[in-house]
Amino acid sequence: MGDVAKDLTAGTIGGVAQLIVGHPFDTIKVKLQSQPTPLPGQLPRYSGAIDAVKQTVAAEGPRGLYKGMGAPLATVAAFNAVLFSVRGQMEALLRSHPGATLTVNQQVVCGAGAGIAVSFLACPTELIKCRLQAQSTLAGTGAATVAVKYGGPMDVARQVLRSEGGIRGLFKGMVPTMAREVPGNAALFGVYEALKQLLAGGTDTSGLDRGSLLLAGGLAGAAYWLAVYPTDVVKSVIQIDDYKNPKFSGSIDAFRRISATEGFKGLYKGFGPAMARSVPANAACFLAYEMTRSALG
Repeated sequence: MGDVAKDLTAGTIGGVAQLIVGHPFDTIKVKLQSQPTPLPGQLPRYSGAIDAVKQTVAAEGPRGLYKGMGAPLATVAAFNAVLFSVRGQMEALLRSHPGATLTVNQQVVCGAGAGIAVSFLACPTELIKCRLQAQSTLAGTGAATVAVKYGGPMDVARQVLRSEGGIRGLFKGMVPTMAREVPGNAALFGVYEALKQLLAGGTDTSGLDRGSLLLAGGLAGAAYWLAVYPTDVVKSVIQIDDYKNPKFSGSIDAFRRISATEGFKGLYKGFGPAMARSVPANAACFLAYEMTRSALG
């Protein structure tokens, strides 16, 4: 099996592990990000992450925490295949000779390049996922975004293609998606490699045990969100914004209006669930990737 095929296989398995562990946290993150700003004197729909979990389970059952999982599950193979295979090909380009260990800075470059490529898959997938996760939050608020209910991932795609400008509609939020994926994956792979080398005491990281890989992967995932979280908030509100009566004219407008109306905290809505998800989900992803890659030789 060639290196590209190995990266495709290992990346896919890593992505499935990441999704299973992390999706409930992601659902809560999007619910907190998408809840409308309360009027003066009113309380927000969710007082925090725990309250969002309680209300979601009470209203929709445990399955509500996995709402919107169909879209990322359907594309997780392609998403992680692109992410890890592009990273692997960039590693090959940057090596001075076959088998050479790359520096941390070179891994940052590889992560950024992989982030550019994966943005084209992430944007439509995230749009579908966010619409499904957010609709129960917006229901009953009078928001135009929920004038039409979505029956599932394919229903979201059909309605967007039909009434929001065709293919272009599925790529709504592409700018903030790329602004998240490029620096985010640069941080992810750079920190992951730096921690592996630190734990190994040198550049040879082949002897690291599972615990070390879990630690490096989990902290690398935390670095991803620390680098780009406000961008993710902007991406989410842009993607769930109403097509006919948009609240925001674009990413910069969304950033300014969130900052003006909600302050610095508004750009970090859902940060707790995002971090709570990122550490175990990325630990599982990298461990599954490394174990599969090693098993494939």
